[in-house]
Amino acid sequence: MTSTTSIECITLEVADPAGAERFYADAFGLGKQVRLRASEAATSGFRGFTVSLVVSQPSIVDGLAGAALKAGATELKPAKKSMWGYGAVVQAPDGTIWQLASSSKKDTGPDSRQIDEIVLLLGVSDMAATKRFYVDRGLTVAKSFGSKYVEFDGSGGSVKLSLYGRRGLAKVAGVPPEGSGSHRLTIGGDAGAFTDPDGFVWEPAA
Repeated sequence: MTSTTSIECITLEVADPAGAERFYADAFGLGKQVRLRASEAATSGFRGFTVSLVVSQPSIVDGLAGAALKAGATELKPAKKSMWGYGAVVQAPDGTIWQLASSSKKDTGPDSRQIDEIVLLLGVSDMAATKRFYVDRGLTVAKSFGSKYVEFDGSGGSVKLSLYGRRGLAKVAGVPPEGSGSHRLTIGGDAGAFTDPDGFVWEPAA
């Protein structure tokens, strides 16, 4: 079986690394998958990506959202049921948008803060071109819904990668799609160093 390209971590570029570290420890208890790097790069509006924390049941979504808001996050979409499950969207003080999601609409087990999956969603302008770009770099498509959404196989890494149309992703996040400047994000994986068609930078995961 051939190994697929994988993501080991994402690095968020933040103005206040110490403050961001406190926020992520208090809000989500995230470990090595999310790193922080000092940056003053100019950025405005939607940065073109969100990070999704996938959990097993609604009470965990509520717990994570509550902890994030208490730690200083802004609520973009309150927790509620939807067609596909249950979720909320919050924006961290550093500007990163986090989706908190469960495919389950009711609680079936004990409450915890266990995160089952971290998914990086990139908003792209040309789905076909970006999908081809990543397939050429060794990523394997797991699911594809035309020009709307592509999910890559993330079984080998710590973070799963998905592509979304930029406007669609902004709508999911609850923000206007306009934005400019730095994405304030670096993706750490085993595919080498490159920049994708939408300006997202990859580097070897140290």
